[in-house]
Amino acid sequence: VSDTDIKELEDVFGLNGQVEHKLNFLKKNVSKDIKLVLIAHSIGCYITLEMMKRASELQVLRSVLLFPTIERMAQSPQGKLMTPLLCKLRYVLYMPVYLLSFLPEGVKASLVRFALRGMKTCDESSITTSVNLFSVDCIANILYMASQEMLKVVERDSTTIKQNLKKLIFYYGTGDSWCPQHYYDEIKMDFPDGDIRLCEKGLRHAFVLDASKEMAAMITDWLQDDLTKL
Repeated sequence: VSDTDIKELEDVFGLNGQVEHKLNFLKKNVSKDIKLVLIAHSIGCYITLEMMKRASELQVLRSVLLFPTIERMAQSPQGKLMTPLLCKLRYVLYMPVYLLSFLPEGVKASLVRFALRGMKTCDESSITTSVNLFSVDCIANILYMASQEMLKVVERDSTTIKQNLKKLIFYYGTGDSWCPQHYYDEIKMDFPDGDIRLCEKGLRHAFVLDASKEMAAMITDWLQDDLTKL
């Protein structure tokens, strides 16, 4: 909350608050004539499109939207499973998280490793970051925003996409339960001239857990032409 000077922004941890928070950051820290490359993942893709909609004066050179949850989140396979929990039962999760927060850091790290044991490779930074989730305040903010996502991310903003189509790169997964492949098929049909790609590498929605370097290498390749023109 202390990171923004927008006094009327009371709901900074909500979906709208996060959009305004990012716009405020750019306003405070980035010169208006600086060209921007925006790279977003999951709900960050919705936030990015909202930023481009609300601040059309931003000098956005390219926006890369990875596994974009920009529509019908509650109707997705994972959304159908999580919406009742997030919208009605999320407070039930606070007590076990509170109790787990008292565990030693080493025990927390072991629990995270056990939860992620099915992965062939796992970035050690993912372990460190996940340990930070053993906090009631952190979990409360996450679940609160997630509940808003289920309720508010409904219709795809095709108008903003159309207005910025040449600046956008979409990257969808083949087995993504948050934005299933038929979402890709539909947006591809609606915007046949758009740069809308389907993952052929079998990367998971949460690619940051085990394929962040591979994703970074791909994005660097995609942006090479744009960056050389600067």
